[in-house]
Amino acid sequence: MGNGANGALSGAVIAVAGAGGAAGRATLLRLAGAGATVVASDNDPERLAEAVDAASFASGGATVTGDTVDLLDLQSTHEWAAHIEKDFGRVDGLVHLVGGWRGSETFTKTSLDDWDFLELLLVRTVQHTSLAFHEALQRSDRGRYVLISAAGATRPTAGNAAYAAAKAAAEAWTLAMADYFSKAGGPDGPTSAAGILVVKALVHEAMRADRPNAKFAGFTDVEDLAEAIAGIWQKSAAEVNGNRLWLTEKP
Repeated sequence: MGNGANGALSGAVIAVAGAGGAAGRATLLRLAGAGATVVASDNDPERLAEAVDAASFASGGATVTGDTVDLLDLQSTHEWAAHIEKDFGRVDGLVHLVGGWRGSETFTKTSLDDWDFLELLLVRTVQHTSLAFHEALQRSDRGRYVLISAAGATRPTAGNAAYAAAKAAAEAWTLAMADYFSKAGGPDGPTSAAGILVVKALVHEAMRADRPNAKFAGFTDVEDLAEAIAGIWQKSAAEVNGNRLWLTEKP
């Protein structure tokens, strides 16, 4: 992979929240390889540093930096957005990869403790990143807010009530942000966009190695997700804004 100096995202400044996991690592690599300046965050400093170092090395020294940010703290999230714009002069994207799952055997065994956990992880972090970044994204000529969601938000299963409800709430919040971009664009249409990439679930090499006989039917590989994320900036704002873009079969 080259340094992406002349890549499709050359000059873009993109923040990635929840960058320390497998999907985050793949996304950092893809965005940096396309020429973007990437500012990653995670709540685990060691995991974040490993992801940032790997992306920087693999992309030939592209600008990839990391910040340990508490996305459950609105002020800290605002400060993160402000310092990115101050340091790099612009913010062209926020990719929201913060994830987590809890479920139950049946609907009746659902624990509301799971909802309390997932509401913070999957909803509150979306609220905070969207509120912190929306003005900077609107100032960009190619601002994009990208939420990764799950097919279960559209068709919940009995054992995933808390997870599906949290994902659905995150989607609704993101679509409200899309309405803000639509109204800000006026009659000419939006110049910035908030969109949703929908997967069934994600899979990566380590999962396949641990379960060599598993089919992972309908799952999206993290490298394919990263490719789809990078492709968001190749679409017009109107194509992305307020839309669910499906990477798995639509239920």
